[in-house]
Amino acid sequence: MKQYDVEIFLFIDALGWELVSRTGFMEKELPFRRRIEMQFGYSSTAIPTILSGRTPAEHGHLGLFRFAPESSPFRLLGKLAPLMKPESFWNRGRVRHLLSRLIGKLYGFTGYFQLYQMPFRKLGMMDYCEKRDLFAKGGMGQVENLRDLLDRLKVKGHISDWHIGDRRNFEAARQAISAGTPFLFIYTAELDALLHQYPVLLHDRIREKVEWYRTQILSLFQLCREQKKSLRLTVISDHGMTPLTRTVDLRSAVEKTGLKFGRDYGACYDSTMFRVTFLKPEAEQIIRSAVRPFEDSGHWLTENEEKYYGIYRPDRPFGDALFLMDPGIQIAPSDMGARALNGMHGFAPEDKDSQAVILSTDEIPDTVRRVSDYFQLMKQRIEERADTLKTEPDAAS
Repeated sequence: MKQYDVEIFLFIDALGWELVSRTGFMEKELPFRRRIEMQFGYSSTAIPTILSGRTPAEHGHLGLFRFAPESSPFRLLGKLAPLMKPESFWNRGRVRHLLSRLIGKLYGFTGYFQLYQMPFRKLGMMDYCEKRDLFAKGGMGQVENLRDLLDRLKVKGHISDWHIGDRRNFEAARQAISAGTPFLFIYTAELDALLHQYPVLLHDRIREKVEWYRTQILSLFQLCREQKKSLRLTVISDHGMTPLTRTVDLRSAVEKTGLKFGRDYGACYDSTMFRVTFLKPEAEQIIRSAVRPFEDSGHWLTENEEKYYGIYRPDRPFGDALFLMDPGIQIAPSDMGARALNGMHGFAPEDKDSQAVILSTDEIPDTVRRVSDYFQLMKQRIEERADTLKTEPDAAS
């Protein structure tokens, strides 16, 4: 088997199969390509799956928040909620962003943390899944992540800093190549933000960003040629982006039942999914009746669906029942935002707009069909190099 001097896995958040197909993105340079089934959930679900090869049922990450009063780190903040008036001020995007930074530092969170529009009165009953940096050593607890794997096999590897933006991460990657690092995982996330913002898949801003990625990838090829290093490069993504068709106000329907949050039920309203925990036996029938008018816009997941999507657990940490919206239909307002976005992911993985991609300079193993398969491919490539590339991990990564 051919050994390459440089092995790169480039993650481009939200680079979906539809976008790649319509733009013909790097067909010449990356001729081996395949449609990939996304991991059910959001980036908060897909990233830990990519970094570990484990399903949400195994690594414990689905939505960012989950109803869990007994383990909530925000109980004090919940008690302060009555003082946070007027709500319109505390719900402003800029205020929420600043508060998120402050709370994250106060609690010592090293992972991605955002309050979004989670109501403060509910925050004291919520746990948060990404308290630790998923990319760092031990960042996923007992679950081995990519950094743990590199360290265990003593393979020198560079993993991007997710805090610093796409341009700087490509610059850091070029520096790592020049320093002789043989394995790189490059993280980029700015395309995702643009696809959420613009209503047309081939909007000029989207085309410009896709072209920018092409230019950056070509610079990696050029650098390796100049340094006479052979390169195998694989682009991976987590999901595509589904255009908005309409919204439903599911939260108001549930709140009008007269049931009390935290006493009768607990819930998280994601952009595409309603996750509910029934605290009183009678609450289930009442809530299911309240949601019934929306069953032409979504459906309750069956146990078989949860098992297929890798989210089923008998202890029900993600909720007793999950109502998933049909592709294109968003819950608004939700705990993620007061208004719907022009594009969203987190629908059924079978949705054509949700499909992820893998693109490569080399043949792709037939076993790589789902986002959860990426890690095994990276692990295989790292293990192939382990005997010849034993050195200290890149301290700068």
